[in-house]
Amino acid sequence: MTDDANDRTLERLVGDWLTVPDLAEALDLPLRKVRQMIADRELLAHRVGERDVVAVPAQFVLDGAVLPNLGGTITVLGDAGLSDDEALIWLFTPDPTLPIEGAPVHMLIAGRRAEVRKRAQELAF
Repeated sequence: MTDDANDRTLERLVGDWLTVPDLAEALDLPLRKVRQMIADRELLAHRVGERDVVAVPAQFVLDGAVLPNLGGTITVLGDAGLSDDEALIWLFTPDPTLPIEGAPVHMLIAGRRAEVRKRAQELAF
């Protein structure tokens, strides 16, 4: 898949994105802290839209905070050899074998991190 096709697939899968300033406002944090969270891979970001702005999936924010257990899941996906874009695609791709309808990110939102991490670890094998 070309980079452009990959970008469009990712943008479509995720749907709603928050730019860094919007994310800082949603989390009530300074911009530098949000940028550091992205640099530290506590959050995954991607360049989106016509202006190619850095943005984070809006579903990574729940009730004014970063989705619990997201950072650990990102680490497991990285340990499995996935790039940031591949990890985002995996997190947002619907999976009919999950115990709840939707994608792995929906499992994290529902607080079901163990199942998500188990499946993420299996990617390494």
